[in-house]
Amino acid sequence: MSRVAEGVSPLELADYQKAVRLVLRHPLVTPGYPDRTALATVRRWAAQLRTDLMEVFGYRLVTTADTARLQRAQDGLDATRPALTRAGRPFDRRRYAYLVLTLAALGRHGAQVALGELADAVAADAVRVDGLGLDTARKPDRDAFVDAVTWLTERGALTLADGSATAWAGDPERAEALYDIDREILLAVHHPTRVLQHLTSVTALLDSAGALGMSAGRAAQRRDQARRARRLVLENPVAYYADADSGLLGQLRAPALAEDLERLTGLAVERRAEGVALIDTSGRLSDIRFPGGGTVAQAALLLAARISAAVQRTGRHALELLPAPTAAERLTARARRIDGALPTRSVITEFAAPDGAAAYEGYEPHETRDEEGEGQAETRYPFVTDSWLRGRLKEITAEYGAGFAADLRGDPDRLLDQALDLLAAMSLIARVEGGALALPLLARYRGVTARVKTRTAARPPAQTALFAAQTALFADETAKEPTP
Repeated sequence: MSRVAEGVSPLELADYQKAVRLVLRHPLVTPGYPDRTALATVRRWAAQLRTDLMEVFGYRLVTTADTARLQRAQDGLDATRPALTRAGRPFDRRRYAYLVLTLAALGRHGAQVALGELADAVAADAVRVDGLGLDTARKPDRDAFVDAVTWLTERGALTLADGSATAWAGDPERAEALYDIDREILLAVHHPTRVLQHLTSVTALLDSAGALGMSAGRAAQRRDQARRARRLVLENPVAYYADADSGLLGQLRAPALAEDLERLTGLAVERRAEGVALIDTSGRLSDIRFPGGGTVAQAALLLAARISAAVQRTGRHALELLPAPTAAERLTARARRIDGALPTRSVITEFAAPDGAAAYEGYEPHETRDEEGEGQAETRYPFVTDSWLRGRLKEITAEYGAGFAADLRGDPDRLLDQALDLLAAMSLIARVEGGALALPLLARYRGVTARVKTRTAARPPAQTALFAAQTALFADETAKEPTP
């Protein structure tokens, strides 16, 4: 029996689970973000939330009068959940850099700051970063800077008192904006769990890199592994057994994992031969909706159906099977790319965290052993080539392109790249050199149908494409077995 939500009555459990989903989806809650009722909801359940989130995930919830800040434990590097502009575009590296420098500059100002003054302060710091800079005479630089300021404004760290940031970005000689600074929210935004000056590797930011050793005792090790397993299921569309190290396998298969997650979030946990997933068909917890609207999501869904159909081929038409990079291999590759650009001038070597090579030692290679001590066989997945994918997208565009955005319809390579990125973010495929590997969750979208709606005579013809999809994880019976 799960001890999660121990102090919550059955009548109030749904309200408590709503607060859990809220704080998990929005790690920073303020009086106005994500809406005006959110902070009151979290504050009502703050004590129980602090207990459960620490016990189940190892997450620390810090609450003040005007903020609720969830400090997550991180086990991997995830490029699929970027900060977004108000228009929904992902932050690029320049915008992230401006956001960080803006936070630093705001710490040196009083209760108010003019946007032009803040831009000058950020520009003075940006010029000292190789390849960055901020030239307020350049419109792209002003737009990127305003995106960073707007991100802080949406969360309440800044409040517009007068003027317009959009007008300033259009013509800083004729327009200005004045902001009030909220110190409490600003501190909650910039609340690192590590002393950044001590880091020499990005993996030092990860909790799994410092996984408990034998000296911690078996009980502490089991609790740490259980938290890692729950985080893996919570933070990913699916946790594949083949992707987990031996320490996690037992915890992923333990009945307590499903009991705790279901009682805490109000969502269902589904198990199959290949792995375990937390099902969120309503989008109450997920930050990526799939299937979803828009050209990329629609093209990705139809592409997923075609890949899934190709997987069913047998005999001489069967797809070649190749191994997918393991979680440890993906992390190592990403970490080394980031570490290659990590500045070392500000590192305090005396207190520096272990270097990257040492941190990677916390991860077991794929060729590991299960609980019975037997070797795990290498898992292979069906492989489709880039040329095959381009051909299928061409077919999709020819059939359904009337409902696609014109710019993406005219740039099939960009559409394919974005569609594959989305499928990879949903753990449906793994992108590899020369193509993609079909992962087991893809079977959920086998047999997807689509139709282009033709408007009636009172409406313009054939403008909208609607797509229907199966909705249950591994919905069909054939998907209960590993995808060949």
